[in-house]
Amino acid sequence: MSNFKITCSIIDDEPMALNLVESYVEKTPFLDLKNKFSSAIEAMEVLKNNPVDLLFLDIQMPDLTGIEFSKMLPKETRVIFTTAFDHYALEGFKVEAIDYLLKPFDYAEFLAAANKANTWFQLVKGKRESILSKEKEFLFVKSEYKQLRVKLADVLYFEGLKDYIKIWLKDNPKPILTLMSLKSLEEELPESQFMRVHRSFIVSLHNIDVIERSQIIINQQRITVSEQYKSKFLEFINNNSL
Repeated sequence: MSNFKITCSIIDDEPMALNLVESYVEKTPFLDLKNKFSSAIEAMEVLKNNPVDLLFLDIQMPDLTGIEFSKMLPKETRVIFTTAFDHYALEGFKVEAIDYLLKPFDYAEFLAAANKANTWFQLVKGKRESILSKEKEFLFVKSEYKQLRVKLADVLYFEGLKDYIKIWLKDNPKPILTLMSLKSLEEELPESQFMRVHRSFIVSLHNIDVIERSQIIINQQRITVSEQYKSKFLEFINNNSL
């Protein structure tokens, strides 16, 4: 859990405020900034298709307020509100915001709020891993109107195709096709057994046959380790090498 990072985005219609929060995020080791937006409208489609863990969200914005926008977010995205108006605090807590930063705020105040978020996500991650450690032998996936029981030990790799995933299994030439995002699946898999190595692939670490430069070979299938995931994969190799 020490390498865990919180993915985040920033929305603020004031350029100076947007840049300030960006500078604060970049100096905070456990935060991973994915994007920033000058309006909720601009952010809407991006965050719908690419949700983040945490959103630093201004409240008083034209067209769509931060409070209104927070009610439209995926349930897994948590919010820290940033605003110049203290009378929004009650509304902020009604939508279960992690914290509420009153402008102007300094880095110490920002870090205190970010640490609250970090504690919350670590607790959630710890609970999830505890549950998975007891139930890590299989998962149920919906495919063709059926719930299929898939033994994790039989999984070679998961291949993402837009809104679908192909589950490739040992001794099975045809994959299981299920409606699910690779990101949501990644969160449900035990980290000791599976790793994301490409935007379209999660591999079974126990079923890797060969590692050749930047490619993994599993059951004669070559899968490229992309730059985004290379450092984590190299760390796994180094920790498991003689």
